Amino acid sequence: MMLRMGSPAPSIKVEDWPRGEPLADFQPGKVYTIEFWATWCELCAAEMLELMQLQEKYKDSGLEVVGIAADEDAPTAVEARNKLDAWLAEKCPDLNYRIGFDFTGEMKKLWREPSFCVGIPTSFVVDRDGCIAFIGHPSQLGEVLPKVFNGSWPTSNKAKAADQQRIATSEPLARGQALKKPIDDRFWAAVKLEDWKTALWAIEEGIALMPDDLNFRLAHAHLLLHKIQDMWTGLPVMRQLARDAIDKNTEDWMVSALDQLFHPANDHSRLPPAERFAMGKELSEHILALNPPQGDSPKFRSYPAVARYYHENGNNDRAIELVELALTSLDGAEPIPAELKEQHLPDLLQALARYRGAKACCGALFAAPQNSFPRVPNRGRPRKKDKKG
Repeated sequence: MMLRMGSPAPSIKVEDWPRGEPLADFQPGKVYTIEFWATWCELCAAEMLELMQLQEKYKDSGLEVVGIAADEDAPTAVEARNKLDAWLAEKCPDLNYRIGFDFTGEMKKLWREPSFCVGIPTSFVVDRDGCIAFIGHPSQLGEVLPKVFNGSWPTSNKAKAADQQRIATSEPLARGQALKKPIDDRFWAAVKLEDWKTALWAIEEGIALMPDDLNFRLAHAHLLLHKIQDMWTGLPVMRQLARDAIDKNTEDWMVSALDQLFHPANDHSRLPPAERFAMGKELSEHILALNPPQGDSPKFRSYPAVARYYHENGNNDRAIELVELALTSLDGAEPIPAELKEQHLPDLLQALARYRGAKACCGALFAAPQNSFPRVPNRGRPRKKDKKG
């Protein structure tokens, strides 16, 4: 049964409550915000302060914010719970709302699957009568909650149109995600065993099913070039990935393709240098045209990848300039959540120190030159968990 605005709210079924008192059922007369999130989700962490502020602002009006940690990335429930407890103790010691922990997937079955919610963070608002009043991103709660409290939201044309648009957009994504799940499961099982041929078969099945899925396309190139090291097959796959990324003119596709060619976590020694640098040049130029240095768009995601190309191509001054612009964009015209800045700043400083050959500092944080990067990029294989953004 589809879950949408006006539907009775499902029940809350979690293993336990790391923060706050257990919630057995929804009390008439109260308004609840059910927030699905995870510790690894940078957007989720960025929204937690806003949720704390909303809880404080509307507590006397009967608001109860409830966080549901249902996507913790750990092999066992015990490990996931320990990771969650440690994260909450460090990041949110003054949290003023409840957190429920669900490792079984029961809350996903009850709430997210029937509403076609494919990622996190996702908020559900339950009105005073125990019905769903809103499903969407938590950034919209500041506008929605006052209207839920005064009763004007459920009857408004804006609310009805938003819910219809949400379903029209999310339903095909959710159905696609359901089709991908068995393929992802086979892929990850093969990766765990380092059975690259079986992993490749799973990904090729995924591409046949969804030829424009970025995760499948990246995994295809990554397996052929960097795991199986079949250049005869892998080079045409990489060429097509680069061409499609440019044709789509999306930063995510182009940066992801560039990572396959220049990220130091990958071994590029078997790639023909001339062709590798030609693809890198074209991808880099298109990224800079789409997100020019003089523009206000954030650069901390894409410019490090472009800087790696210029550094390897011998233009170290350009690489330094791009990383400096990426650092500046962390405090640019578009506000960057503190959690997101904290995540990207160390890697940017490390890149800057490496290209300068000298220590790089930002406030109390500094990095010394190293010859390698500590982290493998997320791009290059399917994600284990569904994410937004």
